[in-house]
Amino acid sequence: MKKLKILYTIPNFDTAGSGKVVYDLVKGLDKEHFAPEILVKHTKGAFFKEVEQLGVPIHVFNYETDYKPFWSFPFRLLKVIRFFKQHDWDIVHSWHWSSDVSEPLAVRLSGKKFVYTKKNMGWGNKAWVWKSRLSHKIIAINKDMMKNFFEPIQALNAIYLPLGVDLDYFQPREQNVSLMNELGLKKTDFIIATVANLVPLKGIETLIKAFFEAEITNSKLLIVGNNNNAYGRKLINEFADERIIFVGKQINVRPYLAISNLFCIPTEAIGEGMPLAPVEAMSMGVPVIGSKVSGITDILEGFEEWLFKASDINELINKLHKMNSLSFEERKNIGQLMRDKVVKEYSHKLFIETREKLYKDL
Repeated sequence: MKKLKILYTIPNFDTAGSGKVVYDLVKGLDKEHFAPEILVKHTKGAFFKEVEQLGVPIHVFNYETDYKPFWSFPFRLLKVIRFFKQHDWDIVHSWHWSSDVSEPLAVRLSGKKFVYTKKNMGWGNKAWVWKSRLSHKIIAINKDMMKNFFEPIQALNAIYLPLGVDLDYFQPREQNVSLMNELGLKKTDFIIATVANLVPLKGIETLIKAFFEAEITNSKLLIVGNNNNAYGRKLINEFADERIIFVGKQINVRPYLAISNLFCIPTEAIGEGMPLAPVEAMSMGVPVIGSKVSGITDILEGFEEWLFKASDINELINKLHKMNSLSFEERKNIGQLMRDKVVKEYSHKLFIETREKLYKDL
């Protein structure tokens, strides 16, 4: 039986966000039925070394082109069309974050099927509609995308398919005592964790202010994520305090989640595509609270009492106090119920199976 040849396009693997999802998808596909390949614009980034270990063909080519100047656009696009045409891929699955139309146009004109995963809540220009119209299938990773972007335009062929996590990799585990000692944490501390790149839309400043104003006894705030930027340094300088621990970017976040009593994702009102950090925390049995925005409301569906209005410090304080007031067993029970939701809706197995079915149906 002929294998379906799937090409995954992604600008780069500089960071392990969407890159990790693509990595997991390529690794998890049934190789008896699918032959995956990867296309990137460059090979920079530490995570690219991991991708190379997959042993699948990797191509390096700038697969999109600027629209301007308009008069030369067809000639530049022709180069991209020829690139796609010279390979025998059946489906091109794009993980590009932008509304670029040149990629789907080139793929269609080369005779291939085009699919893209909508990763963010951007929809502010007509290019998104044209990109979607050029797609044989669109994968929406949260329900608000379907409701607000795709369902109003009947011609768009979109489907809701959330991402998934490895339930064995992210499972409940004991606290790492040596890590706690290293961070100056005690068993009696109420440890609140968040995992995010430190940029304004992630709402970390809201969380820090709520943490201070909540004045919870023996509380500590653990901030995991890349802080090597101007905004990250600003937060570190402005909110220097022994109760707040900035640990920087960590390849393996599991030990930090395992020592936490609570995970918080305080994203601003613009919302998210589908953040995996809270799903990973839930998979490890850590209770999660989050802002009431796209991408997070899906994850905490059924746990609405743990949602708070984005940027609302007072409401976040109430959620922190409410979680802190619970006994160890009560928090553990909430964490288990949240893990049960992940097992049912966001498993890596389901993530792979739904994509395989989509490819076969195309």
